[in-house]
Amino acid sequence: MTNFQKAFCVFLSLCFTAVLAFFPEPFFLRGNVYRQIPLYDFLEKEVWSTSIETDKETEECLIEKNAQYLTGKVAEENRPKITSTPAPSPTVTPTPVPVPTSVPEVKETAAQPHPVLDLSPEALADYDYLKNQFFIQDENAALEPGILDAAGFLKKDMRMKQDNAKPQILIYHSHSQEAFVDSRAGETEDTVVGVGNYLTKLLTEKYGYKVLHVTEPFDMAKGVEDRSAAYDYAREYLEPFLEENPSIEVIIDLHRDGVSENRHLVTEINGKKTAQIMFFNGLSNTVSKGPLSYLPNPYIEENLAFSFQLEYQAAQYYPEFYRGIYLAGLRYNLHLRPKSILLEAGAQTNTVEEVKNAMEPFADILDRVLKGK
Repeated sequence: MTNFQKAFCVFLSLCFTAVLAFFPEPFFLRGNVYRQIPLYDFLEKEVWSTSIETDKETEECLIEKNAQYLTGKVAEENRPKITSTPAPSPTVTPTPVPVPTSVPEVKETAAQPHPVLDLSPEALADYDYLKNQFFIQDENAALEPGILDAAGFLKKDMRMKQDNAKPQILIYHSHSQEAFVDSRAGETEDTVVGVGNYLTKLLTEKYGYKVLHVTEPFDMAKGVEDRSAAYDYAREYLEPFLEENPSIEVIIDLHRDGVSENRHLVTEINGKKTAQIMFFNGLSNTVSKGPLSYLPNPYIEENLAFSFQLEYQAAQYYPEFYRGIYLAGLRYNLHLRPKSILLEAGAQTNTVEEVKNAMEPFADILDRVLKGK
């Protein structure tokens, strides 16, 4: 303020005081008497102006809240109003519901196809699509040109005429000591052998196959675990065993995988936590050495077709269940029968229950392939 403005304010204040002395009532009735003094009124406005200017965040918050309030009011005012009152429902006397004397048996719901991947012949004819979606190639495994042929795999007749009078399926474990995150020490049922017991029971009791389950510890030598020669020990045992049981057509070497400790191979099927599975095929062909003549396998194409048909069924009915077909460079005793597979069920980070649960959808897809569904 200039000196002139200040002097003028003082002059007006003196005039106001004189008027107040002669006409007090109108001013007191208006509220705070001091607001009638120009100097007081001017100073009060200055304070409020300064306060608002120095608290921008509060001002913006108030504006935002006010906008939200107004928006809500506008929406409320524009909401259509119901003017008519619905007629009251007629009084109905409830009919007594009979109480069942026994609980009906709950039957398992049949699996329905719900593929996630494109399984059309056109998509499967695309080599890159086929390889990337269905196979995992080991860095040392060599692929012969044309060996991955979905149409050819699906044309292979993998049906088996069921005859439960003689053994047709063999389950064994090259690595019998493989266990799981909650396995109890010394409990065979908590190892991959226990999982094999459950698969045997499913295939026998639910699907009507005659199954032999070999539980020999091929990965043990003189009481000590030794996996280095497990496949050799298994082959030496199985060759004469198969000669004694020539009716066996399907061989399953049941394993569990080994993964990093922070990885959990699990999905949910029929409301159960279920370990995921992976098929494992040996090609007897490596990048470093080429075809391995000392590990001959005349059934490589049939082995691949069998794995692919199983995975194809899984892709239709249990698309979150399978992890793929791992292609490795050696043989892994898959030469013993055309319908031979090495199955990796879960891993060491899965629970026993999760892996046993995985045998239920696996038994289903195996039955579908063997019956040509």
